[in-house]
Amino acid sequence: MSSKDEKNLSQVIEKISKMDEPRRSVMQQVHDIIMTAEPTLKPRIWYGMPAYAKAASSPALVTLRNDERLNLAITEKPAFRPAGGVDGALMPAAWYFESVDEYTARRIAEIVHSVVD
Repeated sequence: MSSKDEKNLSQVIEKISKMDEPRRSVMQQVHDIIMTAEPTLKPRIWYGMPAYAKAASSPALVTLRNDERLNLAITEKPAFRPAGGVDGALMPAAWYFESVDEYTARRIAEIVHSVVD
């Protein structure tokens, strides 16, 4: 890991560590899920949020927000695909969550895989 990657990772971990509980634990869990799902992604701060990109100098693909609700979002950079089914041409781009159970963890991993592929 390059020193820039290490610095960026440190900044993401610091950002998460400053969050109040129980959000801090949930966000740390989501960070771990993202890094396990796609270990080649590079954590970094993107517009003040923890984010994940293909390289330290490339745009973020996925962000985590800690606002009124916790949020996992796909940035505008990856290719979007219509959802199909009942959602037709709508393109999912953000998901809110308050906790992470087994199903949510799997779904987060699937979302992350979808933006990297």
